[in-house]
Amino acid sequence: MKKIVLIAAAFMAAHFSFAQIDRSKPPKAGAAPVITIADPVIFKLANGMTVLVVENHKLPSVRAALRIDAGPVTEGSKAGLLSIMGGMLSEGTIKKTKAQFDEAVDLIGADVSLSAGGGSVSALTRYFDQAFLLMAEGLRYPSFPQESFDKLISQEITGLKTIEKSASRISGRVVDALAFGVHHPQGEFETEASVKSLTLDDIKAAYKKYITPARTYLTFVGDISPAAARALAEKAFGDWKGYPLKLETLQNAQNPGKTEINVVDVPNAVQAEITIVNLVNIPMSSPDYFPVLLANKILGGGADARLFMNLREKHGFTYGAYSNIGSGRFQSTFAASASVRNEKADSAVREFLYEINQMRTGQVSPDELANAKSQYNGSFALGMENTARIADFASNILINGLPANFYRTYLQKINAVTVADIQRVAKKYFNYDNTRVVVVGKQSQIVPGLKALGYPVKFYDKYAAPVEENANAAAKTTITPAQIVDSYIKAIGGREALAKVNSVLSTGKMEIMGQSLDATMRQMAPNKELLEISMAGQAVMKMVYDGTTGYQMQMGQKQDMDSADLNKRKAVKGLFEQLYYNDGRYKLEVKGMEKSGNANVYVLAVTLPSGDTRTEYYDVTSGLLVKTAEAKETEGMQITQTTEFADYKKVGDVSLPYKLSTSVSTPMGAQEFVIVLNTVKVNEGVTAADFK
Repeated sequence: MKKIVLIAAAFMAAHFSFAQIDRSKPPKAGAAPVITIADPVIFKLANGMTVLVVENHKLPSVRAALRIDAGPVTEGSKAGLLSIMGGMLSEGTIKKTKAQFDEAVDLIGADVSLSAGGGSVSALTRYFDQAFLLMAEGLRYPSFPQESFDKLISQEITGLKTIEKSASRISGRVVDALAFGVHHPQGEFETEASVKSLTLDDIKAAYKKYITPARTYLTFVGDISPAAARALAEKAFGDWKGYPLKLETLQNAQNPGKTEINVVDVPNAVQAEITIVNLVNIPMSSPDYFPVLLANKILGGGADARLFMNLREKHGFTYGAYSNIGSGRFQSTFAASASVRNEKADSAVREFLYEINQMRTGQVSPDELANAKSQYNGSFALGMENTARIADFASNILINGLPANFYRTYLQKINAVTVADIQRVAKKYFNYDNTRVVVVGKQSQIVPGLKALGYPVKFYDKYAAPVEENANAAAKTTITPAQIVDSYIKAIGGREALAKVNSVLSTGKMEIMGQSLDATMRQMAPNKELLEISMAGQAVMKMVYDGTTGYQMQMGQKQDMDSADLNKRKAVKGLFEQLYYNDGRYKLEVKGMEKSGNANVYVLAVTLPSGDTRTEYYDVTSGLLVKTAEAKETEGMQITQTTEFADYKKVGDVSLPYKLSTSVSTPMGAQEFVIVLNTVKVNEGVTAADFK
């Protein structure tokens, strides 16, 4: 059956024009800006809370940030506990419902944020006391309503389900899990099971344990005196008691003894997510801290860095390649990453390792170093306009045991770094011989090339558990494309029954981002189609194709289909496209057999008359179509769309899916929506007038 799906998000390209400059020469570094940051006034409340006040009367506004220094927390089988607990802090207090609390904040134009790590508040000076007390009320007196807990759990589970089809989201989960280990607080992750195991009593217990004045830093920045800040802190938190909070004692995780490649199979992925990662320990007080910031900037810190210039500009493997490095009291990571086409994964890994090794063994040029310093000078000075950053600086100094002038002399230390310093820290922190290469993509396409690189290749599932090499890879099969298609046609009713279907009317619900919308789909042979999504009787989105022309409308904005989309639709000759796969216009190729969920499926690559390609997955046992995947480029962005079909039911003489789950993945993330049909009618309720 020809499917109708909704693209759940719109993407806009921003266009910029630049003055004509000579980009072959990096700009000369100017003198480091002079940074003036006043030393905070520091005092403690009787309950142990440390208060810092940075007085600045330039603007009539104040920001306060309350930071609970709990460090990494092992949640184990209750992974997700602190995230949900933090969310519950914004769901109302014992004095105000959520709506009343939000209204009180909005009424004074304030910004109040609460989380498991503390809270923040900003407002004009005249309203700051009120706003601050609201933040304190939310943190100290949450009501923990059951209905809010149920809502947050449902939203979290919905979010987790979108990860399962997104190579980029899966990569974000498994990279830390493989680097630190799944039982380390920095490597563990939420699962549907761990979130479902949470109870409201768990949330309340976590609140008592982790929301406490012990190891808490309250920083005021802006138009407030130390005396006024002290009085306000005492009023809001002076009588607050809580459990003593201790940091967990963590054992350092270990890098692999020798460089290895870790592969995670995502069969529908058209891009491989590559991350080169190794563990590091870099306290902010280390003499290596400033050199390593610049080394990372040169290697992968932007569009003029080595990784970007190699993998994008020179080879065209990716839209962008970057690196980053962590620091602080706890073990962190150096990581370099990019999204590349599956077939170029091995070549991209080779270039990543080449550039990392060049940083280790060769010297950067004076111009590269000067350019990196210049960028830090500008961005750091610009960041000083952000009062939230100044608040973080004040507490960072105490938490990390830094000298009081650490940020005042920040740029002097940056500008004192030498070429020799860069090579020294690159060799120390950017691993080459004992690093981990994590590649998340379509295993059958990426593994042969990765093996040819000569490193050990190990295989893991989407939850970082070891698996056998071919557990999910496409296996060879002798079945032909015609046999797969014929089996499907027979499974849904046979050619004679399908040929009699002239129209299909379907109605149901679409679930997206926690909202339930009404969905109506109409189809008429040979290729007319309509999809309308509405809420409370008001159309939210409409897509119409009348066999010749078509358009999409969202929120009253109408856009005609482009020529490529029209040509693709015009080439379709019937409601059940598989009936025409043998007419000479389609190219079919069996790619093997693999797992899709718990089912074995045949993988059929289909080249459409338009030249576009689509991969279709047919259940080996039932013959039913269970999934399709296709990729396209829009506004310079690679978009992958996967649709799963389930709950086939008999409608007259044919069987049709009553559940369609679509995931749209981009380099920025993934969005999933599910359409569950409640009525499907064949050859009734549809007229040509519907497609106007």
